[in-house]
Amino acid sequence: MPVRSLTSFVFTWPDRQAVDSAARFWALQQATLHPELCRLGYFGSYARDEWGVGSDLDLLAVVSHSSEPFERRAPGWDLLSLPVPAELLIYTAEEWEQLRATDSLFVRRLNRELVWLPLS
Repeated sequence: MPVRSLTSFVFTWPDRQAVDSAARFWALQQATLHPELCRLGYFGSYARDEWGVGSDLDLLAVVSHSSEPFERRAPGWDLLSLPVPAELLIYTAEEWEQLRATDSLFVRRLNRELVWLPLS
């Protein structure tokens, strides 16, 4: 006979609306903390509304300039206040325009999915 355990875990995960709301608030904070920020958005499973337990938030930022190489930019940003794990790609405006000029699968995906967030 099945027995219900009082010590079992139930996984819950923030839905798209909760993550979108938190990302919008976070974007406003980042615009204040990082004056070089031009644009900020998210893509991936939350943008496609295909998220599930364990889904992370894929973020993309465009900054006016950076003295750091691409791979060293994101560690200076606080992602821990977001309700799910997050990954951040940070492009300078010049790099972003160069990327957009390509016809890569990644650019096509971004064109379909990217949800830009207001910064003011």
